[in-house]
Amino acid sequence: MVKVDSYEVPEGLYYTKDFEWLKIEGDKVRVGITDYAQKQLREIVYVELPSPGSTVKQNEPYGTVESVKSVSDLVAAVSGTVEEVNEEVQSTPEILNQDPYGKGWLLVIKPSNLEEELKNIMNFNQAVEWHKSLVKKG
Repeated sequence: MVKVDSYEVPEGLYYTKDFEWLKIEGDKVRVGITDYAQKQLREIVYVELPSPGSTVKQNEPYGTVESVKSVSDLVAAVSGTVEEVNEEVQSTPEILNQDPYGKGWLLVIKPSNLEEELKNIMNFNQAVEWHKSLVKKG
């Protein structure tokens, strides 16, 4: 785990510029929002996610996160079929603020083209540098 300013960036994950993280788990990918995203949104009050069995496409919206500040699209990090949806996040959205990399995961996806799509996604070292650039802009 590296902290960039006050934002946590865990190792072993991939990151998108849409503020999502991915964890590869065998032939599936677990997805959530980053610490940076949840801190920018502040108090998250509602999460809308797709149903299991639906498909998502890389770089296209699949749901929303609503905070007292704004509504933000959730943008798919990879293409594939939604295998699991975190029901707990939908009923208790503040989990995203409390534990974005643990209990606050959003979806488990069975990716359709992971190897190719990972080329469009930041690895840990790239994500640390990107977070540093976000903090500088701050």
